[in-house]
Amino acid sequence: MECKIKNDIGTIYITEDVMLKVAGYAALECYGIVAMSSKRAKDGLVQWLGRENLSKGIQIRMVDDMLDVDLFIIVEYGISIAEVCKTIVDTVRYKLESMTGVKVRRVNISVEGVRV
Repeated sequence: MECKIKNDIGTIYITEDVMLKVAGYAALECYGIVAMSSKRAKDGLVQWLGRENLSKGIQIRMVDDMLDVDLFIIVEYGISIAEVCKTIVDTVRYKLESMTGVKVRRVNISVEGVRV
């Protein structure tokens, strides 16, 4: 998937990998998130991902020229999951829109685990 933005002086192409990294780094900036997780583990085991594998914990897709983002995360125990998720949604949306110019329609978060 590649995002295409047209303006007065030409066309800008942004690769999926760039958008995945922007979303991943934005999420990891938020307080309360411990790590990204592999996408929905079928066997109940969750794989923690380091910064070099951020894109494995994120899915993006274009819908009507807008971006839908799915994040799979692990949060810290004792912190309000709802507040962490709200902060992540706001931060990821702001960073993606300001850095790439692509409008974000939806940010979905799956909390895959809690670190004690």
